[in-house]
Amino acid sequence: MKPDTTVRRLGVVGIIVADRQNMARKVNEILSDFGSIIVARTGVPHRERQVAVISVIIDATTNELGALTGRLGMLPQVRVKSLML
Repeated sequence: MKPDTTVRRLGVVGIIVADRQNMARKVNEILSDFGSIIVARTGVPHRERQVAVISVIIDATTNELGALTGRLGMLPQVRVKSLML
């Protein structure tokens, strides 16, 4: 049985940006492109590790989640993990 890709579910996307100075604009552009599925977003710098940590709550289909994480994951110095609830 194939999963239903039209069902909207809540999910969490965790993003680590290692090169904040050069990647922040690109990450923000992608998140803006997917603004219609974003419920909430929090970002904080982790100065000791010199990275930015972003958590995003989404209400999306698995296809929308895959498109978002796929685009973010193609950026150098950006790591992405997601979880659908």
